[in-house]
Amino acid sequence: MAPALEVQGVENVSQNNGLNNVDDVTNRSKVTVIGSGNWGSVASKLIASNTIRMNNFHDEVRMWVYEETLPSGEKLTDVINQTNENVKYLPGIKLGKNVVADPDLENAVRDANMLVFVTPHQFMEGICKRIAGKIRADAEAISLVKGMEVKMEGPCMISTLISEELGINCSVLMGANIANEIAVEKFSEATVGYRQNREAAERWVHLFYTPYFIVTAVQDVEGVELCGTLKNVVAIAAGFVDGLEMGNNTKAAIMRLGLREMKAFSKLLFPSVKDSTFFESCGVADLITTCLGGRNRKVAEAYAKNGGKRSFDELEAEMLQGQKLQTYFEVSLPMITLIFDVAIEMVPFVIG
Repeated sequence: MAPALEVQGVENVSQNNGLNNVDDVTNRSKVTVIGSGNWGSVASKLIASNTIRMNNFHDEVRMWVYEETLPSGEKLTDVINQTNENVKYLPGIKLGKNVVADPDLENAVRDANMLVFVTPHQFMEGICKRIAGKIRADAEAISLVKGMEVKMEGPCMISTLISEELGINCSVLMGANIANEIAVEKFSEATVGYRQNREAAERWVHLFYTPYFIVTAVQDVEGVELCGTLKNVVAIAAGFVDGLEMGNNTKAAIMRLGLREMKAFSKLLFPSVKDSTFFESCGVADLITTCLGGRNRKVAEAYAKNGGKRSFDELEAEMLQGQKLQTYFEVSLPMITLIFDVAIEMVPFVIG
């Protein structure tokens, strides 16, 4: 039996909090997913499979879609609502008939008290500013966004950005979560990070938990979120190893060193980060899966195979569908600093 929290099982969460005994429709939670890319669509599918069978949630899951015109001339939102499928970002997967695509951001969030953010990190500040003052006063948020805002005054976690811009509590969900595998219901795990609101964490665990998507929670928002961010840097090094055909032993060393520096970097920024967080799904498991099959690894492998003759910007545009690799300011972390120098500053590196 997988625990929903550090000391409490999912079954106990349901029994102790009466989550399946809400008869008053006005008290039911209403969920909106802000984002409809590959991971956003999978998150909507997971959530919709639960809301439709639980009395404490409204059946409908509204999914905000950045409107696009498909090659056929149809609007993506219309096609999603007609076919129950995101034909551009998650083709071949039914989302659930209770998922409703909405191109109007303000309308999508208006009635929701559970907001799930899952968009590329570079768009988050603009999205928050658009909906500030237009959401329910009792709204709670969770961020599935892997990344951070890096400003002149220093880094800003996405959960902090959401809390500050919207004035609401924000948890995070991270883990070894390759979206296409979860979409076809292959087994996976995830970690919810929360601050003080244990009840909110229980609701998020309950909303996402399925027999093939096991969710646990820890009281360490910053640790969980930084794991989901920093592993992308280590994955670039793993991609270099693959592109240079240096073998699995070298990649294993990269993962070990990377995990150590992830921990050191996280504690440098937030001394409260817990050591145990790095052994949750959001930590070592996410690092492993990203170094084996993540997008950052693929781009870095292509960069190395091309001898650095094709820029990261060019490869990003070709391979990541608008997403960007993560970069950070320099600290006393030799491997992360070297990755930054090679990937961003274009400094040549020599093996041997």
